[in-house]
Amino acid sequence: MITGTVIPLLDRLRQVTLLRYALASVGALAVDLGTFLALLHAGLPAVAASGVGYAVGIAVHWLLSSRAVFTEQVASTGPARARQKALFVASALIGLALTALVVGVLTGSGIDPRAAKLTAIVASFAVTWLLRQRIVFR
Repeated sequence: MITGTVIPLLDRLRQVTLLRYALASVGALAVDLGTFLALLHAGLPAVAASGVGYAVGIAVHWLLSSRAVFTEQVASTGPARARQKALFVASALIGLALTALVVGVLTGSGIDPRAAKLTAIVASFAVTWLLRQRIVFR
């Protein structure tokens, strides 16, 4: 039965892609958090430091995602590549807005900025994974 073989194989490939995405996210997150903590230490407000860290991390994430995660789905050139980059940036802006919102609300409620950032990371990871998997790199 071919569907009995194909469906588990597709599930395994999705899991591998999710694992590669998680690893790329860890790399981008290291850059994001390093930037965030350095800027926070330098006296930048938490929301601004969080936004700048996220923006730098997202540039790293594009490089890793397009070269190691969604390699088969990356448009090579032309309008398709430009559209894909624009969608990636749009997904990043959604993640950035979510990050700023979570950090702003939580720090405004008296939560430590580092704990607020960690909470924002979880929320942003879930949302951007879904957007990139289902829209950007479909």
